[in-house]
Amino acid sequence: MDTQLRSFHTVAVHGGFTAAAKALNIGQPTISSQVKALEERYRVELFHRRGRSVELTETGRRLLEITQRIASLEAEAVDLLKAVGGLRSGHLKVSAVGPYHVTEMLSAFRERYPGVEFSVRISNSRETLNQLMEYRADVAVLAHTEDDPRLHAVPYSRHPVIAFVNSDHPWSKRKSISIHDFANEHVILREVGSTTRLAFEAALERAGAHMGGYTEIGSREAVWLAVERGMGVGIVSEFEFIPHPRLHPLPFKDAEIYTYAHVVCLAERRHGPLIKAFFDVVEDLLTARAANPAAQPKRAVDGAYLRESQRNQGSRRATLR
Repeated sequence: MDTQLRSFHTVAVHGGFTAAAKALNIGQPTISSQVKALEERYRVELFHRRGRSVELTETGRRLLEITQRIASLEAEAVDLLKAVGGLRSGHLKVSAVGPYHVTEMLSAFRERYPGVEFSVRISNSRETLNQLMEYRADVAVLAHTEDDPRLHAVPYSRHPVIAFVNSDHPWSKRKSISIHDFANEHVILREVGSTTRLAFEAALERAGAHMGGYTEIGSREAVWLAVERGMGVGIVSEFEFIPHPRLHPLPFKDAEIYTYAHVVCLAERRHGPLIKAFFDVVEDLLTARAANPAAQPKRAVDGAYLRESQRNQGSRRATLR
């Protein structure tokens, strides 16, 4: 990437000239003059300048999409050169909808490639996918998928969705509940974009059922605290439910609600050394789990689903619905 494009890209990614100058460790006047020279050279406007803040123009947004790909290819080139020596170093950026599966994958990855560093961001499904599409993540662990030729995905797991209440709730003595029991109940939900929320709301719609009301809270921890304090009924993937003396899990007796996990990357990047190495680790985990499902934790997905996933993984592509 030439100097002017790199300056533009850094300003766009960091949201301002001062932040970009710090990121590149050069003076702000230098950054400003390079971006201005690029605009004058092609007679375009790349940023709307409002005091100290900047906002991309439509041309700027389109150019950023290209420079993101260029930056990604440069990083991939460096990874390739490092891979010749056996992947002794590198940096993998991972985004995930939750910590549960991704920590299992990263533990196995680190054991195989101890010299590779990685960073992990935990977000809802929508933001996780955006990070992948905008080259802010190399690999994503997300769910709720459909065909999209831009993405390559490997199915990893499937888990039932359950409800949970605190020990003072009238449901705390039950062994299961009906999807229609929510008509008079207040539900504590994650924000729009949460996979678990999408699955639960879709199940309500299929059954013609309704909630008595809901509160939206944008973090897992806050949802758990709200349920513990009696604010309402929580909804969670069974895999994510952590036993607690004040909380009681409740499976659905008349609704099949699932969350899924897929390991996803951009199709154009699937053969990059670090990304390919990560997918190789994932495939080995799937093979081990399918070969010996009895040795897996109770929360792990059944072996039959994983065997089916492996048969399909070569052709599956995915994106957020």
